[in-house]
Amino acid sequence: MKLHPLKFNPIFKERIWGGNKLQTMLQKNSKGDAIGESWEISDVDGEPSIVSKGELQGKTLQELSETFQAELLGKKVYEAFGTKFPLLIKYIDAKSDLSIQVHPNDALAQKRHNSFGKTEMWYVMQADEGAKLMVGFNQEVSKEDYQTHLKNNTLTEILNFENVQKGDVYFLPTGRIHAIGGGIVLAEIQQTSDITYRIYDWNRVDAEGNSRELHTALALDAIDYTLHKNYKTEYTAEANKTSTIVNCPYFTTNLLPFQGEIAVNHDDKDSFVIYMCVKGNVSIHTENYSETIAFGETLLLPASIKNATVKATEASELLEVYIK
Repeated sequence: MKLHPLKFNPIFKERIWGGNKLQTMLQKNSKGDAIGESWEISDVDGEPSIVSKGELQGKTLQELSETFQAELLGKKVYEAFGTKFPLLIKYIDAKSDLSIQVHPNDALAQKRHNSFGKTEMWYVMQADEGAKLMVGFNQEVSKEDYQTHLKNNTLTEILNFENVQKGDVYFLPTGRIHAIGGGIVLAEIQQTSDITYRIYDWNRVDAEGNSRELHTALALDAIDYTLHKNYKTEYTAEANKTSTIVNCPYFTTNLLPFQGEIAVNHDDKDSFVIYMCVKGNVSIHTENYSETIAFGETLLLPASIKNATVKATEASELLEVYIK
């Protein structure tokens, strides 16, 4: 077996807030009218990504990590995480508002759940007119203030809501309260963790009339109550060049808007590289392998493959994700 650029079968998740844009807009072959998430690359326990084509078709991401180790992951990534793939990559379609939620940091997640924490980022791919995200607070808030508003069902009065459009980026360190609003499709990059504390769910009930579980007590010590002046990530994009939009200890994400042909070199990286196509249609060519990634598709380039050529006949955009 020899490593090559890897595409995986998406893992579809039905959600109470999900819609059908993953099928209609991203051309996902999913069934159901409430598909909220497409897990593109996952090593979450019990939810392994499976290679969709090529010589390694049918292999799980965990099997590849165990077999190829640093050749797939990068030497430093392998030394830090072992064979546990450290990132979870998703596309999300929010037809209606997600719950207000927060994720614990590494220390708290390890203590409570034997898990990584969940630092993440969003890249907005499409937003209906008037669509909003909720991120952080809109005023100084103490833990006591927060509890009072929660008790009085006035939590939304202290939350920060922002109108969004395509290309907006939000970085969400652990502890930052947040929610995706209805009418938004986005790419989500995060640590490999499925730990979420649900704080408020808009008094919503399911088909049987049941409310979803809230994690009020667990969330109290996980929330960062700090007020920030600006929650949106500002960045500058330049055609046919790679621009960094998020750089944190858990992942670096670059944006590459281009048309035509560009040679990419990863000699400076000791990491796998993930490409997410967030606009257009792209082909990626390595020495012995070629692959296409259409709008809403994802590809994993093993750490041992340092050179590639990306081509697009139309204006396209790639998110390039790796660990420094």
